[in-house]
Amino acid sequence: MTILHQIDPIALHLGPLQVHWYGIMYLLGFVSAWWLGRQRVRAGRLPGVNEQAYGDLLFYAMLGVVLGGRIGYVFFYNFAELIKDPLMLVRIWEGGMSFHGGLIGVMVAAWWWARSHRTHFFDVMDFVAPLVPPGLGFGRLGNYIGGELWGKFTDGGWGVIFPRAPEFANWTTQQLQTQYAAGALDRYARHPSQLYQAALEGLAMFVILWWFSRKPRPRYAVSGMFALLYGCFRFIVEFVRVPDAQIGDHGYLAFGWLTMGQVLSTPLILLGLFWLWRSTRSPTLQPQLPAVEPAEAAATTNKG
Repeated sequence: MTILHQIDPIALHLGPLQVHWYGIMYLLGFVSAWWLGRQRVRAGRLPGVNEQAYGDLLFYAMLGVVLGGRIGYVFFYNFAELIKDPLMLVRIWEGGMSFHGGLIGVMVAAWWWARSHRTHFFDVMDFVAPLVPPGLGFGRLGNYIGGELWGKFTDGGWGVIFPRAPEFANWTTQQLQTQYAAGALDRYARHPSQLYQAALEGLAMFVILWWFSRKPRPRYAVSGMFALLYGCFRFIVEFVRVPDAQIGDHGYLAFGWLTMGQVLSTPLILLGLFWLWRSTRSPTLQPQLPAVEPAEAAATTNKG
């Protein structure tokens, strides 16, 4: 049975302030990364790093996600609009974030943090990789709640009718509900590609990476697995997702099916394979519990 999307993208109205579900999803992603990261720090999965240092890393990564995601979206998907209106770069509340740009932002942040803490860059990336998928999953749920980034038409019974799609540009809510009740909108049902991505990039990637990283792996291995999984999952879902129409020929760059998302994901697949190969010749970082701060040690002694 098809579904008519009727979710309000605004979660709370606090006077003139509107709290969007998409922002809440970002918050949940950062909170999950903070909580999961603390577990890995306490297990000594990033030797020499305590929770305070991890907090700094997470802060830099958050900046990388937001700045990189926005800049990446503008340059990869909407550069022509940037030329006409440069200020659109800072209007994040209007929507438009790129995973690939956010990934570059996180890598820059991790490099900066690793350099200041004299830690190998890929030890940091291997540590961070399992923390990312929940945020990706929450982000895709935010896309679904907002009724954006929908898929192509489908005659499957699980299709969703998105009122923000171009075919309903001049329809009222009442018209949509009446026609839906009469079964007249089934031909407009689309793949809920946001939910496909939430299941693959969020849930599946998290389960696989968390399991894979539970025991020490050679350097590059966890990062390689992350890049390979994301690249493959994103490449596949792009076949049923509506591409950004402002790019190429109705959103396609070549062959009538190649999208920008697939172009950007191909290097990730290749990098993932390369890093996994390189991991076979790299050392394995063994867990090492973080040093206990003097104040904590004194408190523990007094309790004894």
